[in-house]
Amino acid sequence: MQYVKERKDSNRYKKQYVNVFVKYGSDGYITPMSIEWIDGSRYIIDRVVDVRRAASLKCGGTGLRYTVKIQGKQRMLFFEDMPERQRWFLETETGCTGV
Repeated sequence: MQYVKERKDSNRYKKQYVNVFVKYGSDGYITPMSIEWIDGSRYIIDRVVDVRRAASLKCGGTGLRYTVKIQGKQRMLFFEDMPERQRWFLETETGCTGV
């Protein structure tokens, strides 16, 4: 029998689904421009550092992972591209009140 060691921080993080304002380029690329938090606050994305297909190791799920800078802090923004639904989420600590 194989045992899977549970990560210590697995219960500390959750997916926080957010509204994302994007720019669709003529080249076919999607560039996130800003995020609207659940309380209505809007955060401008200063820079997209990296884009790759990846899994969220902190809270599960896969999709396109955008490494972005928001107010000088690096965040992982995921685009879940499922057949029935497409949506964006951030990995957030439980009890987090903002980006």
